[in-house]
Amino acid sequence: MRPAHVCLAVLVAAVWGVNFTVIEVGLDHFPPLLFSALRFLVAALPAVFLVGPPKVAWKWIVGVGLALGVAKFGLLFIGMDAGMPGGLSSLVLQIQAVFTALFAVVLLGERPTRVRVAGMAVALAGIGVAAVDEGASGPLTGFALVVAAAACWGVSNILTRKASPPDALNFMIWVSTVPVLPLLALSLLLEGGSADLAALRSLDWAGAGTVLYVAWGATVFGFGAWGWLLRRHPASTVAPFSLLVPVFGMTSAALFLGESITPLRWCAAALLVGGVALTSVTPRRPSAVPVTEPARLPGSRSGGSPVG
Repeated sequence: MRPAHVCLAVLVAAVWGVNFTVIEVGLDHFPPLLFSALRFLVAALPAVFLVGPPKVAWKWIVGVGLALGVAKFGLLFIGMDAGMPGGLSSLVLQIQAVFTALFAVVLLGERPTRVRVAGMAVALAGIGVAAVDEGASGPLTGFALVVAAAACWGVSNILTRKASPPDALNFMIWVSTVPVLPLLALSLLLEGGSADLAALRSLDWAGAGTVLYVAWGATVFGFGAWGWLLRRHPASTVAPFSLLVPVFGMTSAALFLGESITPLRWCAAALLVGGVALTSVTPRRPSAVPVTEPARLPGSRSGGSPVG
């Protein structure tokens, strides 16, 4: 990769990592489901009128929109609102790579290599250490919700792999149109119209800034730049940069929110990042067989998307 492309990949990882800190700030201004709905509304409009028609079947757009937009982000925002720290959330969500690999075995009939199985075991050990750390300092409910969000992300990765979108940005913009109404309906049902109206009436620059960041920064810019890199380099070259996301997530949360990084959390980070790296290892093709396409990691057909 050219130095400029390496810098862009690191910038995307930084934007996605800092996104978890921004989400924590946004949750001080909005109920979690309303905040998630606003994220996708602002990401979809007006971009949906600029990216052209969908390039994959609507069943994949709706499926990923529900799994990723409603389930994954809904659970993530609720979990963080329930007390799950942003830095730890950025780390725990990386277990999505293990869920993706497991779902690929069950649903796609893939056979994991010994290295990938070992990676799953190491990453799961990291989750266990993180759970012990969180249980010692906060409620486990938020932790469990973020793990569930990672599982839903794994489902969306399998659907994205089946959809095989040729344009990551076009796909993400159209996917963003799907969760808006379901999330608004769930917000009215579970959080109450009065709470939603109060949040919107008291909207200030800080609250608006968090919505713009998670929508245009993490979603539009993040997915657009990531897709641009994947069109120019093999996914096996680009995707490892996603392992920087929890580094930026935990660091920004410590700097701006004062979140502590305990020795147990460092241990969990080492196990999770190492395990995910092993889980993402793609076996080499036999040398006698010509390689016609770049190797892909288990995140998706386009190399995964570690955005929060």
